[in-house]
Amino acid sequence: MATTDHPAPRAPFPATPAMTIDPEAMLAGTPRACLRMRDAPPPVLSFEFVPPRTDAMAQRLWHCIRRLAPLSPRFVSVTYGAGGSAQASTRATIARLKRETSLAPAAHLTCIGATREHIDDIARAYWQAGVRHIVALRGDPPPGAGHAPHPGGYAYASDLVAGLRRIADFEISVAAYPETHPAASSPEADLDNLKRKLDAGATRAITQYFFDAATYLRLRDRCLAAGITAPIVPGIMPISTYDQVARFSAICGVTVPAWLTHLFEDTSRNPELRRIVAGVVAVELVRTLQAHGINEFHISTMNRPDLPYAIAHMLGARPTGEDAAAG
Repeated sequence: MATTDHPAPRAPFPATPAMTIDPEAMLAGTPRACLRMRDAPPPVLSFEFVPPRTDAMAQRLWHCIRRLAPLSPRFVSVTYGAGGSAQASTRATIARLKRETSLAPAAHLTCIGATREHIDDIARAYWQAGVRHIVALRGDPPPGAGHAPHPGGYAYASDLVAGLRRIADFEISVAAYPETHPAASSPEADLDNLKRKLDAGATRAITQYFFDAATYLRLRDRCLAAGITAPIVPGIMPISTYDQVARFSAICGVTVPAWLTHLFEDTSRNPELRRIVAGVVAVELVRTLQAHGINEFHISTMNRPDLPYAIAHMLGARPTGEDAAAG
């Protein structure tokens, strides 16, 4: 992509040095992030939920929603499964959110494995139900299957965005990848794809999660150099289970820094310490990005509310309305 009409990129942001968090100091209540909180405004937050597959999972999801709703997030999103496998559950969850809460739901919508007519019908149904925000994604194929656009379908997320724009005036979020999408031929091609999605009419991009602030800041600088001015919202993944996150990160191409591995050593049998470490890691990441002018963040919940709620609390978010009085 030609960038001659835009400012040259700034020097690459240096790698973040190893964090010096003392778990014993955290237990004493004196992490650096907490000491800086009084000088930083609360960030704008949104939350991501996973559609349930069983009745027990549905109960856990709605407990999570009720716990986090009083924090008044900008919006809440509900994901799809690989190949759109959870679309019925996603649609049911979005409908219930719209019907029973005051939250602004954002429906994940993927185009893989579906015709344009099918996707358009879903989008129109969302609009008629009062849903105004869609997270538009190409989607991941089922395990073991390669990406092949459905005949008569939207081939890529940029095509889906353009199709949604023809249907209604949706707010549209798309995905961005600070460490490059695993299927992209190069970082430059990945950035070109992001620009196509935004040029097609997307409102913002939400990033894949990452653990080093410098990773996001390098993406931001590259976006600015390419003339991308839409908001690039950092995706934050709280680490409730380190081994699980490490395995998933290896699959999706997310770097797990050595300092992070070191922080979680010997915490598998100490859930309290693990939660403290996880909370402080997430808060430190957000505070570092706030210091560089970023103030909106999308937090993955995995339908477990306690850690996201604690992170939001440490960042200054508080319940509003009647829930504030109830404590």
